[in-house]
Parts: sequence; C-alpha cells; structure tokens
Amino acid sequence: MANDTRSPAALVSIFCAAEVASMAGFALVPSLLPLLSQQWQLSATQGGWLSGIFFLGYILAVPLLVSLTDRIDARRIYLGSAALTAVALAGFAVFADGFVAALGCWWLAGLGLAGTYMPGLKAMADRLPIAVQSRGAAFYTATFGVGAGLSYLWSELVRDQLPWQGQFAIAAAAATLAVLLVWQGVGTRPQPVAAHSTPAPLLWRRVVRDRRILAFCGAYFGHNWELFGFRSWLVAYLAWTHLRQPDAWTALPGVIAAIATFLAVPASILGNEGAHRWGRLRWLQTVMPFSCALALLVAASGDLPSAWRVLLLLLYAASMNLDSAALTAGLLTETAPEIRGTALAFYSTIGFAGGFVGPVAFGMALDGFGRSTLLGWSAGFVTLACGVAFGRWAIGRSA
Repeated sequence: MANDTRSPAALVSIFCAAEVASMAGFALVPSLLPLLSQQWQLSATQGGWLSGIFFLGYILAVPLLVSLTDRIDARRIYLGSAALTAVALAGFAVFADGFVAALGCWWLAGLGLAGTYMPGLKAMADRLPIAVQSRGAAFYTATFGVGAGLSYLWSELVRDQLPWQGQFAIAAAAATLAVLLVWQGVGTRPQPVAAHSTPAPLLWRRVVRDRRILAFCGAYFGHNWELFGFRSWLVAYLAWTHLRQPDAWTALPGVIAAIATFLAVPASILGNEGAHRWGRLRWLQTVMPFSCALALLVAASGDLPSAWRVLLLLLYAASMNLDSAALTAGLLTETAPEIRGTALAFYSTIGFAGGFVGPVAFGMALDGFGRSTLLGWSAGFVTLACGVAFGRWAIGRSA
C-alpha cells in the first residue's frame, strides 16, 4: 500500500486491532501451565522457565529492533515480527511435545512481541499528526492490557472444547490476521527516516551514565518482576486453590486472571494522573510499598474464604499497575530528546528482564517449599514482594 491517506482515528484503530490480534497467544502458556506441567511432568522451576523464557526472548531482541526503527520504517519490523509470532505459535501447536521444544517455541514468540509492541507504537506515531500522537499512544498502550486480558479470557472459555494444540493454532491464525491488517491497512512511511548524527555507542554511553534513567530502569525491572511473576502463576494458584477447597469463586481461574489483567488499564491511567497531581517520585514511593504490602497480605491469606481471597487478589492486581504508566512517562519526560529512543530501548530491555526473573523465582520458591502446600504458594508471593521492594529501592536512587 502506498503512503497513508487514512484518518488518525482509522490508523489508531488498525494498530490497536492488530495489537489485540497479535496478542491472542500472549497468555496461553500461563493459562495452560497446570495442564502442561501435568502432561510433561514439569517441576515448578521448569514451569517458571517456560513462562519466563518468553520475556528472555523479548529482552534479547528489543534493543536491536527498537533501535532499527530510527533507520528503517517500523512497519517493516512489525510485519516481520508478527509473522514470526504466527510461526512460533503454530510451531508450539505442532512440535511442542515436551519442555525443550516448548521452550524454543515460546522464546521465539517473545522475539515476536519485541518486534510488534514498541515498533508498532513507533510505526503508528510516525503516521499521526503531532497534535494527536499522545492520545494515540495512550490508546495503543492501554490496548496491551486489553489484549493480554482477552488472551486469558478466550483460553478459559474454550478450555473444555479445544485441546491446547488447537488453542495455539487459533492464536497463530490471529497473529496472521495482525500481519494482514497492517499490511493492507497501513501505508509505507511518508517521510524517510532521519539518520542519527550522534554515533550509537555515544548515545548508549550517555544513557547508562544517567542516574535518573538507571533509577527508572531499576524500578521498571521490579515492576515487571512482580507483574509477570503474578500473571504467570495466577491461573495455577487459583487451580490449586480450587482443588484444595472447591468453590464457585475459583472454578474459572482464567476468567479471574482476565479480570485481573483488565484492571491494569484503569489502574495505569489512575496512576499516571496521581503522579501528575502529587508528584511522580512521591507517588511511586507510596504506591510501590502499598503493592508490596498487599503481596505479603496475599501470602498470608491462605486460610481466608475463597471469595475474600479472590477479591484480595484483584485488589493486588490493580495495585501493581499504579506505577506502570508513571514510570514510563517519567522516563520519557525526564530524558533528553536526542537520547530518548536509546533510553526507551534500554528501559524495555532491563524492565522485561524482570519479566523473566519473576516467574522463575516464583517457581523456585514453589519447588523449595512445596508446590502442593500453602507454604510453597505463600513463599511464591513473597518473591513478588521482593521484586516490587527492589523497584522501590531503585526509584529512590533518583532523588
């Protein structure tokens, strides 16, 4: 397709729809982890690796792919990466017959996310008038939570009708739809990409020597440690809870996980508004300890009735997103424009490293203290508290 003539609203709609489609498989491994662990006789540590390897793929690819968007049209990177996502999900459906094969396919899916999420934002922003770029970016980033929540939800709804292989096949088809949406609906970049006058090594040197950037990156690492550790093990925790004490509140763990993920959208928006009103640093230094306290409260809530425990989990899920937009917006507003792209690549790399550490640390705690015991699951939630506590320490270093 030639240069874009679509309205800004149409472009934002296309990119948001493509984002949801490309993320159809985002939560399949966490949703299916109890089943896959049983079929393949996985330890909890292996289960943590299987969830976390997705983010390891992301952090290995994102510095290169995001940096490339300064030199070539981000649309090309998006198309290739969405196609890779489809291949990885189809490969999981066909070839994943155990831990090692599943690990490889899920790692490739993480590479695909690295080339669709931030490059998709860049491709959209490049085609929008400056006056609407901020609003378009807000819709796009909020859609990440919608896509993740829908991934949990549809997997739960078809759980009894489709084998897990069929779920991955459907997700692969949805990623293919994302390719078609952007390929047919978004034109080539109207202006050539401007080359950077400053050599890349000098940009990276400025970024890693900036105390404020390092503080935001460390806080984002702790945030993602907590967030993705929680999301990776939530369905398994609810399934274990239901086996221990059958109850209507825990009968559909995927639905609870979807609601918990959807809560990220309003919580993130509220968090950014709170940071504007009370000051970013003050806000972050308040909400991160609050989330840490709730993690410890969840760890100690094993004997509560299921209804109260689910409500506490949902409150905790909302609390851990009160810092998300405030952190990202803080990095962008407090970074010099000429190093902003490099800083964003570094921020994403360090931050999503936490997305790898969180699920693995939770799994190791389960193996260490007993996967079938209340003590084991309590220890897992304590690791999430450790993650956000590290984030709180890191952001304090910016003062």
